[in-house]
Amino acid sequence: MMSDSQFPILLVEDNKHDVRFVQRAWEENSIPNLLDVVPNGQVCMQYLRKEGKYAKKHRPGIILMDIRMPVMSGIETLGHIRADPQLKKIPVIMLTTSRENSDLTKSYNLGCNSFIQKPSDYEHLIDVIQTIHHYWTLATLPPD
Repeated sequence: MMSDSQFPILLVEDNKHDVRFVQRAWEENSIPNLLDVVPNGQVCMQYLRKEGKYAKKHRPGIILMDIRMPVMSGIETLGHIRADPQLKKIPVIMLTTSRENSDLTKSYNLGCNSFIQKPSDYEHLIDVIQTIHHYWTLATLPPD
């Protein structure tokens, strides 16, 4: 069993620039957890269900998910996660550029743990990633 400080964190993000910014902010904050990245909700579900090339992956302790993605949106993916008894306890943070109240409402109604708007500049993103890390370092996550 992995300790809380060793569990992977899954970033579900289709924008390659945003992925690079989050990865850089991850490194700058010296976060020890592995950051795995998948490009959309469909691949996220494959990862979580340990299908195909994800068969040997550890289940993430936290999911950071964008809302607007091709193939399967973050909101649709969140619905699938919360409907699955084996996945529903995984904390999901919607990390998105969306400023739509309807996205916020849908996300919370489906059981997201937090809804955080991605900052438009890199310096603020570093702060957001650090805040997420500090919060979940102090939180007690549910067991697998």
